[in-house]
Amino acid sequence: MEYTFYDLLKLIGSLGLFLYGMKIMSEGLQKAAGNRLRTILASMTKNRLMGVFTGLLITALIQSSSATTVMVVSFVNAGLLSLIQAITVIMGANIGTTVTAWIISLLGFKVSIASAALPLMALSIPLIFSSKSKRKSIGEFILGFAFLFWGLNLLQTNVPDLQQNPEILHFITRFTDFGFGSVVIFLLLGTVLTVVVQSSSATMAITLIMCSKGWISFELGAAMVLGENIGTTITANIAAIPANISAKRAALAHLVFNLFGVTWMLCLFYPFVDMVAGFVTQTGPGDPTQLTAFSNSLPPETLQAVSTQDADLNPELKMMQTQLFSYQIATSYGLSLFHTTFNIINTFLMVWVVNYIARFVSFVIKKKDTDEEFQLKYISAGMLSTSELSLLQAWKEISVYTERTDRMFGLVRDLYGENNENEFVKKFTRIQKYENISDRMEVEIADYLTKVADGRLSDDGKFELQEMLRIISEIESVGDSCYNLARVIMRKREDKSVYTAEMDSNINLMMELVENALTLMKENIKEKDVVSNDGLNRSFNAESEINNFRNKLKTQNISDVKEKKYDYQASVTYMDLIIECEKMGDYIINVVEALQETKKEKKV
Repeated sequence: MEYTFYDLLKLIGSLGLFLYGMKIMSEGLQKAAGNRLRTILASMTKNRLMGVFTGLLITALIQSSSATTVMVVSFVNAGLLSLIQAITVIMGANIGTTVTAWIISLLGFKVSIASAALPLMALSIPLIFSSKSKRKSIGEFILGFAFLFWGLNLLQTNVPDLQQNPEILHFITRFTDFGFGSVVIFLLLGTVLTVVVQSSSATMAITLIMCSKGWISFELGAAMVLGENIGTTITANIAAIPANISAKRAALAHLVFNLFGVTWMLCLFYPFVDMVAGFVTQTGPGDPTQLTAFSNSLPPETLQAVSTQDADLNPELKMMQTQLFSYQIATSYGLSLFHTTFNIINTFLMVWVVNYIARFVSFVIKKKDTDEEFQLKYISAGMLSTSELSLLQAWKEISVYTERTDRMFGLVRDLYGENNENEFVKKFTRIQKYENISDRMEVEIADYLTKVADGRLSDDGKFELQEMLRIISEIESVGDSCYNLARVIMRKREDKSVYTAEMDSNINLMMELVENALTLMKENIKEKDVVSNDGLNRSFNAESEINNFRNKLKTQNISDVKEKKYDYQASVTYMDLIIECEKMGDYIINVVEALQETKKEKKV
């Protein structure tokens, strides 16, 4: 078998297509059906057993545990599943993948999802070119889905074809007589093969070929099956490379879960294998442990002849062929049963310690300052016993929302002073993420408050809830302004506009005034029940300062352009920054006014 540099490039291209599909599928999900899909997935994974069943069902339907785990990583990356929910679904996928093994054993048939890739692309194209953003997002999701599975299929196609060239692996017969050491060696071989061929099903087929040729025993075949469980985790970890920290943790949890299972299985390996072999011998077509001995007892020419199904054989060879096929089926059943039993027991053991797995992967993959993801802190667990208490939780979440928006503005200030190209792009990308998070937080908090409104609220509570809806809308507008400022700064950079020292000083001063207003807004929200008139007055004074400074700079800008202190193109982005800062000041004061109304109502 030749494997050229061109073949390697095709493999890398397949990986690129797979990762690109993962990226646009996740982004399309996030934009198209984030909140609705979150509700569906939350109901499907509301407890551990439901999560396991969901993973099992999806994998059994689409016939690929790799596809399921990649989708789970995608959902986590889009903020649609929590880490704990994702781990339970992945556990179910491990059981679901054994269904594939049984289908191969019983029918020799496997559904190819990749065959639907081109029709899915055809469906996505009209949606992508639609004028409606919702349809466009759905089109992106479908296209990403098609690319993802097409990429997975190409990955399997462009790896070295070991299944059709098993002779390459003949050298491993030298490592079959090391006792338990051989078990470990073949476990590692199963892991490497699954990583290389990107399919645990293909590795299972290779394992069966090696057993049927008499190269390895049933016990070593079972060791390779254990290795497949580790190797199959690589797909999810590859998919998590461009994803956020939660997706990376979910992929690592998949690896940790399977490593732990393999560890305890190695401790009970021989008794467990004997138990499986005994069960298949009593209930199945034969003894799976006899395939290797039977294959080795035949001369190579005879083994070659009886291994061919359509060969014209004499009665003696026909009987040998029947015996060989019987042993092959028994071995196939034995390996499938071993795989299934192991995964069911491992899932049953590990499903009760999901929280500890989540803590462990969170400890290993620590959150960095640059990692920002969507996650509600106080209201994600649902409504409290009374609507009034739920309002208190919502206020806490609004306070977190404000903190996050303030950090976003801090990033904008850093972006304005950034000269390094790479750092500029990184910071701009982070601001884009903050903008998406800001939009989704508004929707989540608003949905929660809508549910609270269905409960029993006092008149004060109803008025307070109404003002809270107004507040989160204004905070989201502050986030929009931050993003607009970042875009103007990006435009200034692309235009290569040069600002004078006075212009830079004015912008920094305006941003300081806005920062001060934001700080006062945060304080007022935190102390909403005890906020003093002095605190409110300081916010109104800050807003007046922003307005007055904006008016002064507008007048000064006209005279400066006339005097040619800077060109007109620079003046456009300069004034856009100043005006956007003033708009942000308006949104901030709207929040403060809503707080003032809430306070007045409570006094009455």
